[in-house]
Amino acid sequence: MDEMRRHAEVGTAALRAGLSPNTARKYLRAGRLPSELTGPRTWRTREDPFAADWAELRARLADAPELEATTLFEDLLRRKPDGYTPGQLRTLQRRLKQWRAQEGPPKRIFFPQVHRPGEAMQTDFTWATTLGITLGGEPFPHLLCHPVLPYSNWEWATICQSESLAALRRGVQAALGRLGRAPYHQTDNSTAATHDLRTGKRGFNAEYEALVQHYGMAPRTIEVGEKEQNGDVEALNGVLKRRREQQLLLRGSREFGSRDAYEGWVHACLEAANRPRAARVAEELAVMRPLPAARLPEWVEQDVRVTAWSTIRVKHNAYSVPSRLMREVVRVRIFDERLEVFFGGAPQLTVARLPGRNGHRINYRHIIWSLVRSPGAFERYRYRDDLFPAPVFRRAYDALCGAQAVRTAEVEYVRILHLAASTLETDVDQALERLLAAGTVPTAEAVRALVAPERPEIPALAVGAVDLAEYDDLLARSAEVGA
Repeated sequence: MDEMRRHAEVGTAALRAGLSPNTARKYLRAGRLPSELTGPRTWRTREDPFAADWAELRARLADAPELEATTLFEDLLRRKPDGYTPGQLRTLQRRLKQWRAQEGPPKRIFFPQVHRPGEAMQTDFTWATTLGITLGGEPFPHLLCHPVLPYSNWEWATICQSESLAALRRGVQAALGRLGRAPYHQTDNSTAATHDLRTGKRGFNAEYEALVQHYGMAPRTIEVGEKEQNGDVEALNGVLKRRREQQLLLRGSREFGSRDAYEGWVHACLEAANRPRAARVAEELAVMRPLPAARLPEWVEQDVRVTAWSTIRVKHNAYSVPSRLMREVVRVRIFDERLEVFFGGAPQLTVARLPGRNGHRINYRHIIWSLVRSPGAFERYRYRDDLFPAPVFRRAYDALCGAQAVRTAEVEYVRILHLAASTLETDVDQALERLLAAGTVPTAEAVRALVAPERPEIPALAVGAVDLAEYDDLLARSAEVGA
């Protein structure tokens, strides 16, 4: 059209526009641009394979809109194996999508909310194992307790091993300590904060209520299964991990010397992320309440009786303790990542806490002194797998079973464990490696020969005669100095 206004010749205008003269004349007669002549296609390019059965399918969908295309298609194949081929499933999925949009039931709408400054803090747990963090070369599976202020998106995080009350308490108190102020607190339906009631709803745990009341906060929780009500922290969970992944790529290594070093790195990254949010954070702090002076302990105490097996059961997991505590009542401080055992107010044991339920952590040093007197108990000991402190011990046991009768092999292995408890486990570990590498059966005597301490040679010293006159001389000099 522009070229026609310039040249008034169809041939020249069509040539300059890259069209044939006949096509140019068509657009000129219509008086409209090519884009104005096109419209949506109203015809099918191929025959609808479900035309004969669509009325039946439509009736089924009207009765049960939750039916999926895969279910309906499998039913059609079963009833009419010659009428359809597996490749036609995608066509039916498109038909169902169109039906749901035009005739399907109403869908649930989510309503965006306006956040007010300082009104709430949302907390959630998120797995961070995908970051591939290692401590001392070993994989470090862990979660992050992640509190967030929805208005400013200020966030903090602490490392934890499970969604426990101790982890929630530590994470919330760490975030409040950074802020120096306290808002409301909102969490999801984690068992750390809530529990089932007979009514079918979820109420707050007494320990959780004590935490929020201590800080003058009003506890709130979301509805069961409605995680979008905790939407801000849910969205920031992914952002948190994506940013940490990028920072790890810049760092060039995922190895950290200790858990504290890793958590310090996480906190440094969060401080940098929170700096651009300072203005909105200031608005929130202006309306929050000050914190109380005292901070609650980050553990929960529980009194437990030691069983005849020299074990205690804490949070659905079993742990061994020194046999001298058998049948006594001990006090256990339950942290998120460890347990501390006390008796009579004196510390007795610190052990890493197990996640989940029905786990066990048995230290062979706690039971070996009884086991060496009753080695026959080894074969069916409930926690026998814990009596192999390193892979080489298991290999040594298998080698003993291959070279001797099982009963004899068990006695030999128990003696090796006793030797490891009496000396150094690392020395026994190295001795077993040497014996297995040489193809020698790792008996207790063979191991003892390698780990027995060498007797130091006593040097021959010449003892001279004592001259008492030297003492008289010292006394005389001392008298002169005193005078």
